[in-house]
Amino acid sequence: MTFTTNIKFGAFSALTAALLAATPAHAELSAEELAKLAQNPVGNLISVPFQNNTNLNVGPEKRNQNILNIQPVIPISVNSEWNIITRTIVPVISQPLPDGDRTNGIGDTVFTAFLSPAIPGRWIWGAGPVVQLPTNSNAELGNKNWGLGPSVVVLHLEKGNPWVYGVLANNIWSLSSNERGGAYNNGLIQPFVNYNFESGFYLTSSPIATVNWKADSSQRWTVPLGGGVGKIFHLGRLPVNTQLSAYYNVIKPDDGANWQIRAQVQLMFPK
Repeated sequence: MTFTTNIKFGAFSALTAALLAATPAHAELSAEELAKLAQNPVGNLISVPFQNNTNLNVGPEKRNQNILNIQPVIPISVNSEWNIITRTIVPVISQPLPDGDRTNGIGDTVFTAFLSPAIPGRWIWGAGPVVQLPTNSNAELGNKNWGLGPSVVVLHLEKGNPWVYGVLANNIWSLSSNERGGAYNNGLIQPFVNYNFESGFYLTSSPIATVNWKADSSQRWTVPLGGGVGKIFHLGRLPVNTQLSAYYNVIKPDDGANWQIRAQVQLMFPK
């Protein structure tokens, strides 16, 4: 666990130290507006979320798996009408092994580029490709075949309305099958709903349902239910979105986790 912990806090400290001094004040954005901005997957916002997921009772021995997702979001302005919102997810994994041991390392990176209107209305959308890169550090943590597929997000967000809700979905097919791990065909559906208060405190539910289309029909889906709370803080001039939630898998494969505890710290750099 030392490897995972060092990366988590080392990356957080380095990014904070490098960017805090250059972060301008954003007094014009209220805490509630900052929370809504953080809840928009295609918002015009540079941010660096550190999302830690602890999956309980994984595998036949019912041990815990930990995945820290480092997922920088960088918007690129195409012109006055369009933005491309890039999101990269690099997982740092602590994986229990069948022999009772544990392996720590990097999993497969997932990169998404959403094309989205620069001046959206109450309904906001984004669509684009999602790519899986075989960056895993050992055989237990990923697949060596590249993957590609579509990704789309739709959400409702308007000024004066405390609700932010929508759904993000993608599906990734392997581009080859001759590398370690073989072919794959995996989907993801993430509905989300948030209720925001003026203080920057909010209630949230953002379960991540996944499907392995190549598995037996009874073993394909993981479907969680749950929710949690979030709060906007400031680290000096830097807005920070924090979140804590828990999800119970009402549908899961036989060796899947029954609970997931999710904690997130998101560094925000509004324009």
